[in-house]
Amino acid sequence: MGTSPSLPPPPPPLRLPPTDLTTKAGRGRLPRDPAPPPTSFCTPPPEGAAMASTSSNHTKHRRIGEDDEEEEEELERFDDFTIASTWERFISEIEAICRQWLADGPKNLTQKGAESVLSFENLCMVKRELKHGKRVYSMEYHFMKSAKGKYSYWDDDTHSTQLSFGVDEFLIIAPLSASGVVLDDPESTKLLSSVAIALSNCGSNWPAFVPVHDPSRKAYIGIQNMGTVFTRRFEADRIGSQVPIRLMHLEGLHELFLSKFVLSSTDFPAKVKVNFSMKLTYRTPEHDYDHEETLDSEATESIPEHGIASQPRKQWDDDCPWAEWYSAEDPVKGFELTAIWGEKMFEESLEMAEVENASSFDADSWLLHPVVSPYMVDDSIGKFVGFASQLHLLVNALESSGEAQFLEDYVADNSGPDNSKSSVAVPPPSVVDRVMKDIFNDEVGKSNYVEAESKFGRALKGAPSDSLFAQFCLHALWFGNCNIRAIAVLWIDFVREIRWCWEESEQLPRMKSSSSIDLSACLIHQKLQMLAICIERKKSLNHEKDTNHADKEGTSNSMAPNKIRKGSAGIVPSLMLINTFQEMHIPYTQDAPLMTEDMHEERLHAAEAFGSAAGLSGQLERDILASDMSAFKAANPDAAFEDFIRWHSPGDWVSEGNGDGNSAWPPKGRLSQRMSEHGNMWRKIWNDAPALPVSEQKSLLDSIREGEKVVHYLETLRPQQLLEQMVCTAFKSSADILNKTTYGSFKLMKTKMDQLYATMASTLKSLQGNSDTSDMAGDLKRLCQVFEHIEKLLIFAASIHRKLIDAPRLAQSVFTDYFNYYLPKMGTSLESICYEKEFTTKEKVGMLEREAVSSLFRPPTANQSWRKVLSMGNLLNGHEPIQREIVFSVLEKLSNGHYSSPTPLCTDEQIETHRMYISGTSNDLWVALSVTSWD
Repeated sequence: MGTSPSLPPPPPPLRLPPTDLTTKAGRGRLPRDPAPPPTSFCTPPPEGAAMASTSSNHTKHRRIGEDDEEEEEELERFDDFTIASTWERFISEIEAICRQWLADGPKNLTQKGAESVLSFENLCMVKRELKHGKRVYSMEYHFMKSAKGKYSYWDDDTHSTQLSFGVDEFLIIAPLSASGVVLDDPESTKLLSSVAIALSNCGSNWPAFVPVHDPSRKAYIGIQNMGTVFTRRFEADRIGSQVPIRLMHLEGLHELFLSKFVLSSTDFPAKVKVNFSMKLTYRTPEHDYDHEETLDSEATESIPEHGIASQPRKQWDDDCPWAEWYSAEDPVKGFELTAIWGEKMFEESLEMAEVENASSFDADSWLLHPVVSPYMVDDSIGKFVGFASQLHLLVNALESSGEAQFLEDYVADNSGPDNSKSSVAVPPPSVVDRVMKDIFNDEVGKSNYVEAESKFGRALKGAPSDSLFAQFCLHALWFGNCNIRAIAVLWIDFVREIRWCWEESEQLPRMKSSSSIDLSACLIHQKLQMLAICIERKKSLNHEKDTNHADKEGTSNSMAPNKIRKGSAGIVPSLMLINTFQEMHIPYTQDAPLMTEDMHEERLHAAEAFGSAAGLSGQLERDILASDMSAFKAANPDAAFEDFIRWHSPGDWVSEGNGDGNSAWPPKGRLSQRMSEHGNMWRKIWNDAPALPVSEQKSLLDSIREGEKVVHYLETLRPQQLLEQMVCTAFKSSADILNKTTYGSFKLMKTKMDQLYATMASTLKSLQGNSDTSDMAGDLKRLCQVFEHIEKLLIFAASIHRKLIDAPRLAQSVFTDYFNYYLPKMGTSLESICYEKEFTTKEKVGMLEREAVSSLFRPPTANQSWRKVLSMGNLLNGHEPIQREIVFSVLEKLSNGHYSSPTPLCTDEQIETHRMYISGTSNDLWVALSVTSWD
């Protein structure tokens, strides 16, 4: 190569217009024997010669000259050769920036704050602005943090520019404008020449690109200096509509590639070895509800007039546990399947037709990617509707619950200045009646609320999710907008129904049939348990007494001399009465008086007030002890006080013999010192207790009095006390419902659910201690945020599981990928987290899993088929790909043909002489071409 005494004008543009894609062979713009590039791309001209050339050729290149240079020449009327032109200063500025980037290297540039390119972990970018005349340009240098080594074209971490032109690091220079592209051919050519000269002066091999034409065309021109022998040129362009039919198929695209290095179609070599690689992307079709409606309309033709005309649409989550309360948007909108054919070599265009007609199952690899709904990463209020959103409203109601003493105050007064119509909206009475009927549904009246509770569930002091109060709380979440006034209206009607059940002796629905009270539940649930028991006792008073014990006593009663045995439940093994040689009988006894948590606290406070807890405890238990003694006397008419102690309190009987059975009668022993003391209360009660079986005794539980106390408690409950228990129960019941979701063996999801229970237990524990609600508001709102994240993740897990139920390994891998992507977002901050990173991870599909994945692509229905005309090949169950990407390339040895060099080179080395990347569909085609020439 020689040098030129003057700097030549910028080279002509290298763009690839859309018409060029459809030209016949022989009309390609990049011939087999490309002309040598301008010498300025390799060797910079002498400074003096360059300035002389600038002055002499000023008029000739007026279009690309600078206004300030023209004004200077007109004013001064002479050429100042001591000052370089603005174009040369622009080149010098580019060169200085490039030299600095070269000197720093990727490691130092990263440390100095290079930006990471979004969605590409290994790609960084530095950017500088330059001014040339009145235009301001932005120059970006993209580089990789670490050497990538050998990689596939189709790696997810490959930038579109890297994929399109087969480069690693690159420069892009473009004007700072609204479009960001150069719309003038001379300007683009001059800009690319400037960068090329600067890079040549630096000795850099970076490829440089300039965006050209209209932004919608995504057109580029570029150049790369590959040393002193080769130069690589790039160009890309797009056809946005009316793609020629032959370019919709692989055979036509193959011919397009061949046309770039042959003169005419008749000159096509018989066999040209072309490397070929392809990636097809399929998208699962959306559910065709119109098709369902068509089937329904056909089915209803035979239905009589009085029959049901149609059925409601079926939602994806109709059989999920939360479907009773809300319908969740499917977080998995579909799947994208990527089928990749690895690099293969073909010699004829007819082989392309065979590839196009081949089954997608023949692809070398399948990659699956779920299309996730945007609401999964959107924390904006109102974007996600679920239990978490309603719990947040309930917490707001708790904050305002301290403004009044009684719930009736919220119902009566609605004219406060702080109450807007939207914040205090209450549904009409018809809705209230419908909700009450659902809560008091008799069909589920005998629920035993068998739940899939977490081991942390018991730590939450709320009601079981199937219980009456839990159902009230869950309905309240969705009643109106869960404001304090709506809750007050619903509670007043709820208590009114409770009183009706009590007065009419109707069993409370959704209450467990039990004779005990669960003290681990909230107080309202305990009160309702007490009321349910009182209603049962009240109903039994209306029937004849002793009905439940007649049969039992008939089998155990026996005649003693002048005495009748009553209320015996059986014989005590190996125990005989002291005074008579008779077996000891176990009596039926009354249960201990039922007490709720507040009743236990009242007894404790009373004991502390009297100052003698032990003495008062004996006094309070006197009725229980007297009842047991009376029952024992009735079952054992000849029993003595010592016999009762031996049965009721064996620790107070000191045995003095080896045996106390029939063979060792009478039993040897004595009472303990405590029971032998003078004036012992137990002996006094024994002497006063009559011999009465349980059926004839007065009940220890006054069901009428206790029932009235429960109803009074519910009617006079303070708003804050109600809301505190509602918050605990609503959180627990919502979590219990979600915990019933089937999501396969996703261990990460199970761990998150356990963590949710633990977080709720620690947060709500403070609320149960009657803390100030204003101090708890922040913690509760953060708990709502955590609840929302886990609720979203669980719905995602359920959707993935049911869609990939036949490929459990793949389902778990996809969920794990998304879990790791979503995990950084699952904080407790009240502020919305900016989460710009997109979920792009693809999971490899095993050979045995391809059949299950292909079933996601349901064959198109008749209603779908006429909507779209299929014009591409490579169909999967009747669906064409949404995008097809192809890479054609030709490799030649340096010693062959035009690319041979007069200097000795390694004959085994090959160079990629032509490369074409094609991306598009039947309505869109984008082509990127790179050609290597010998200078």
